[in-house]
Amino acid sequence: MIPLVRAEVVEGRGWLTPEVFLDAFAFGSALPGPIVTKLAFFVGHHVAGWPGAVAALLGSSLPTLVLMLIVIGLLTRAKDNEALNAAIGGIRPIVVALLLLVAWDFAPAALGAGDAGLAFLPLRWIVAAVSLVATLRFRLHPVVLIVAGAGVGMLFSMGS
Repeated sequence: MIPLVRAEVVEGRGWLTPEVFLDAFAFGSALPGPIVTKLAFFVGHHVAGWPGAVAALLGSSLPTLVLMLIVIGLLTRAKDNEALNAAIGGIRPIVVALLLLVAWDFAPAALGAGDAGLAFLPLRWIVAAVSLVATLRFRLHPVVLIVAGAGVGMLFSMGS
């Protein structure tokens, strides 16, 4: 969903710049719950204030709720269906590809472009590499990484 939301609100409608979208995504990732609802709320508020935020939240949540209830009903009745399991297996690599696409789209703003925080470019790459190792090797919780990244950003941006 993230690539679709980004395409619509950044490229399609121009409601957010890529940097503002990345910031909203980063802050939304630090909070519990589905990222798309938090992004919808942010975009709705950005475009139309509180009424826009409520409308966007309802518009992004209600259809998903209804569809999930339908899909859960179908999956529980057909959980041993080989065709269904094969279809789900075919969807998994697509999900990975879409997540990689999001990372690819965010990389320039997060690791090099823009003026906000961590202005020293190599430090951004170091923070990213250390975070990746901490996640893979030590299974460090993402919240710890997000708080640490915020701290590093504040520490190194104080001089600028």
